[in-house]
This record gives sequence, structure tokens and C-alpha cells, in this order.
Amino acid sequence: MIDQEQVHKVANLARLELTPEEEEQFTTQLGSILDYIEQLNELDVSDVLPTTRAIDVSNITREDELQPYPDRESILNGAPEQEGEFFKVPKILNAE
Repeated sequence: MIDQEQVHKVANLARLELTPEEEEQFTTQLGSILDYIEQLNELDVSDVLPTTRAIDVSNITREDELQPYPDRESILNGAPEQEGEFFKVPKILNAE
């Protein structure tokens, strides 16, 4: 299904330097992987619903409760720069 020339081409595109022995090894390994994928393609999954996970997973989250931080000055004093009661950050947008 895949030959050593194709492995060499992919390795070249990926900027990998493979020895001839490594190319042969990867040809065998990739061939086995592709054969397995072909086996999976033979399965009838028409009655299987699409899923993102094999098992149900649910997040346990808490409600967000907004609360003012009691020591605002200590946070501002830890900033590299501040302007009044705000953090001062570099401008990232052009006026143009």
C-alpha cells in the first residue's frame, strides 16, 4: 500500500533525514497502520451515532461569584506600570 519511495518523499517534505534502514522500518510500520485503517473502514457504522467521546463526561463547575478583591492597591503595585487605578499596557493596535 505504501512504498519506500513515498516514505522518502514524506520524510523529505518533513525535513527529516532518514537512513535507508529507517525508511524501510517506517515503510513496514506505516503499511501496518494503513492496513489496520482499511480493516476499520470495512466496519458498518451506519447505526452508530457520531460522538466526541466513548464515555459520557461532565464537568463539575461552580457558579461564578463576583467579589471585589480586598487589597486592590497591592495588585496595582505589582504591575510593571500603572496609570491611576488601572494597569498600563503597551498599545497593540494601530491608529490606521
